Amino acid sequence: MRKRAIIFDLDNTIYSVRSIGDELFASLFHLIIQDGSHAENLEKIKEEIMRRPFQLVASDHNFSNELTQKGIELLKNITYQGKIEPFSDYEFARNLPVDKFLVTTGFLKLQQSKVEGMKIGQDFKEIHIVDPLTSDKTKKDAFADIIKRHGYSKSELLVVGDDLHSEIKAAQELGIDTVLYDKFHLHDNNTSLHKISDFRQLESFLFSIPSLQ
Repeated sequence: MRKRAIIFDLDNTIYSVRSIGDELFASLFHLIIQDGSHAENLEKIKEEIMRRPFQLVASDHNFSNELTQKGIELLKNITYQGKIEPFSDYEFARNLPVDKFLVTTGFLKLQQSKVEGMKIGQDFKEIHIVDPLTSDKTKKDAFADIIKRHGYSKSELLVVGDDLHSEIKAAQELGIDTVLYDKFHLHDNNTSLHKISDFRQLESFLFSIPSLQ
């Protein structure tokens, strides 16, 4: 069955967080350095903050409650005011002849500022920002809501993102087809997923999902 809609992730799917990360998170990194408890793992923590929600990174690295709360208070009010360049191949995704949705997890103001910085808001039928600070809603809930309100069958949807444990997992649990956007070939050894590294490869998935067998 031909796909009618694609749900995209934002961070590290439409653009590289690394391209703005050092500037965007400078105050957060300074806060962690000042705390003094994570010097040995600082570079790993920085890397993970550019790939995963702060609350998860803080939990995994045993941040104190005080440091976690300070980080949250900082991030919930931060925005990025500069221009952000999407991946060059995003232009091909933008022009695909299907309904497009954006579903991203993060702090509301920050995620909105990224969308504005890339000028991509008009590319999507709807934009859903899942903010754990203000709602218990998850990406899985957002996907299910899109299906229900727009009358799509699960087989008519495709979820595209970079995070195995977030949008890919949520879609799989709902029975929605997925494509992992592996821009930097971080998952070359994983043969259990459909993967692309360029949006030009996405068009073939709109008509049929090939078997992995």
